[in-house]
Amino acid sequence: MSLLTRLFGKTASRKDEVQSYTLPADTEHIQSLEEPARPDDEQVLKSALDAHDFASVARLVIEGSSTRVRQLAAQAVEEPDLLRRLARDTRGGKDKSVYRILRQKCDALLAQERKTRQMEEAIEARCASLERHCKRHYDELFTPTLDHFAADWKTLEPQASDTTIARAQQAIARGREVIAQHLDKVSTQAAQAAAAAHAAAQAEQERAQQQEAEALAAAAEAAQRESEEEARAEHQAAQAHAIGQLSSLMRKAGAALRDGSTARAAGLRRAIEEKVQSSPPLPAHLASQLQQLDSRLNELKDWKDYAAAPKRTQLIEAMKALVGSKDAPDDLAAEIRRLQDDWKTISKGVAADTEADWQQFHQAAQTAYQPCREHFEALARQRQENLERRLALVARLGAFEAGHDWEHADWPLVATALRDSRQEWRSHSPVDRAAGRAAQDDFDVIVQRLQERLRGEYAKNIADKQSLIARAQQALAGEDSRKAIEEVKHLQQRWKAAGLVPREENERLWQEFRQHCDAVFQKRQQEHVQYSASLEGNKAKAIALCEDVERIATLAGQELTEGVKELPRLQEAFGALGELPNSHARDLQRRMERALDECESSIARERAQNEKRSWRDLFEAANEVRAYRLAVTESKDTGEPDALKQAAEQYIATVPRWPKGGLQAINAALARASVDDIAANEAALRTLCIRAEILTGMPTPQSDQALRKDYQLKRLMERMGRGSGSDVDALDKLVLEWVAVGASRPDVYQELRDRFASCQPGMAIAAALQYNS
Repeated sequence: MSLLTRLFGKTASRKDEVQSYTLPADTEHIQSLEEPARPDDEQVLKSALDAHDFASVARLVIEGSSTRVRQLAAQAVEEPDLLRRLARDTRGGKDKSVYRILRQKCDALLAQERKTRQMEEAIEARCASLERHCKRHYDELFTPTLDHFAADWKTLEPQASDTTIARAQQAIARGREVIAQHLDKVSTQAAQAAAAAHAAAQAEQERAQQQEAEALAAAAEAAQRESEEEARAEHQAAQAHAIGQLSSLMRKAGAALRDGSTARAAGLRRAIEEKVQSSPPLPAHLASQLQQLDSRLNELKDWKDYAAAPKRTQLIEAMKALVGSKDAPDDLAAEIRRLQDDWKTISKGVAADTEADWQQFHQAAQTAYQPCREHFEALARQRQENLERRLALVARLGAFEAGHDWEHADWPLVATALRDSRQEWRSHSPVDRAAGRAAQDDFDVIVQRLQERLRGEYAKNIADKQSLIARAQQALAGEDSRKAIEEVKHLQQRWKAAGLVPREENERLWQEFRQHCDAVFQKRQQEHVQYSASLEGNKAKAIALCEDVERIATLAGQELTEGVKELPRLQEAFGALGELPNSHARDLQRRMERALDECESSIARERAQNEKRSWRDLFEAANEVRAYRLAVTESKDTGEPDALKQAAEQYIATVPRWPKGGLQAINAALARASVDDIAANEAALRTLCIRAEILTGMPTPQSDQALRKDYQLKRLMERMGRGSGSDVDALDKLVLEWVAVGASRPDVYQELRDRFASCQPGMAIAAALQYNS
């Protein structure tokens, strides 16, 4: 858009010029080429469509009074045969649009029929493929092929006929029967093979068992013979050993009698008696030695009976004193055993009859021991119950081990089970050592197996956590702290999801892992502080740059021109600052944009002022030239024109800036030194005012209405048959033509210049003209 277009705004189009002019009578015969439709045809078409009278609609396609009616009728036809007939009837006619509509609808019908026919052929082909396939013998491709054909049929089935659907379903069912028969056959063959293999294995097992039984019987017979031989040898050796032991015991008993130890001698005599019962008959010399030993032992016992009687009485009294004792059962039992041991000690080697004393002592012991008996029976029941609970715990722990899914083990549950089992096992104490040994062994075996599994899981989890520690250490060494933070957060989630580790080891690993993680976060914190400082620095620089641009926006004249040269550098420096604080980035960006907008506004104002000044200078120079040429035309004094010409040249030399083509127009006007036709020049200026009024839509004074109509008619005749020219070019030419007009009277020039200025109030030319006024 040129400067003049911006000055005058929207220009009046050629259509406006034509509308502002009334055609003469001799041009009223020009009519529109479009024949108007009869109102009754549109009503007939509407009635025919409502009544579904397509014969009438077809008639309107051919005989409709207007193109619109024929096109609407053609759009309403849907019957294929009727469409084809109408397309043939309208082919080659003048109404191409109706034929094109009918042809398009026929093509659409043909495409639909072709698509339907292709669909039917595809359906028939797929159904035939299913029927052929289901007549084949079964092979390894039978099932996937049938599935493929059935899947394809599912996509075509909604468009198929009922007969074709029935055929396809029957073929698919037949294919399923073939597959089922094959599976039955395969299962039967497999069952037969399995039965034969089982029978062969059973026969082989029976033969092996028979051979093993025969070997065992032969081995047992040989072992029995060997055992009998060994038994005879051992019996002979035992007899010899027994005779030797009896001889040794007799020598020891004789030595005890010589030492006066009746109890020891009596004990050895009882041992000799036990050996005699299970030994062969004694040799004669041993039998004689035994008689002598018995005689000497009886003599010594008779002498000791006299000394032991008072001691037995004391023990009986002491035992009776324990009846009803309030001592603890364990202490009471220990005291009773001590008294019984003393009784045994004094009774050794005594030959007198002490049965009555023994009964009193024994009865008192039984009575005194009754609380102990009840206490120890309760302890026995408790030990039995503890044993039963331990057995139940072993069973539960074994069931837990057998029933646990070790492929997806719940290791916390396993660790809890082990810990609770050990605690519960210790709580079920005491138990009889002999009876509880088997249960202890079973418990230890199960616990050992579970512990081994748990140790394996511990080792794997320790390795996983050590790997996480290594990755955390690598993250600390990385350059991208943001990525390192994300990695550490991910590793922390992985750490939480890691499996069990022993408490002490887990605490040690956690401290090491946490140390690396804390270091990563501290590094990120330090970088954040540095980053915040850089943001604040960028903010200060951005504020300084905004202030520089805002300062430039307040300049004017040459200072503004010089300041504008700095804008690219300031704008580039602002863009190169990098990141700004989020809370200020948008405000600073908007501040810079506002400052740049203010600079653009200042530049635009400066340019507008320069343009206004240039147009003012142009018209002032034109006025100077007009005065010079008026002097040339009217003055007889040659000095006056030369002075006016020199004044005009001096003014032209002082103008710093001219509109486009203005200087050339002024110089050309100044160079023409011939005498002007003042009346013609004033008529030209008046015509330029009329043209400006037409272009800007301003009214023309009544006195010049006839001139305006003549000009419009002339322009209409010139433009008929040609494309319209550019209004922009007309405006540029209009202004330059005004400047090029020669001498005119001052009062007429002033009047016409005011009319010219009023065509577009507020624009630069009008302002310049009014300023000159």
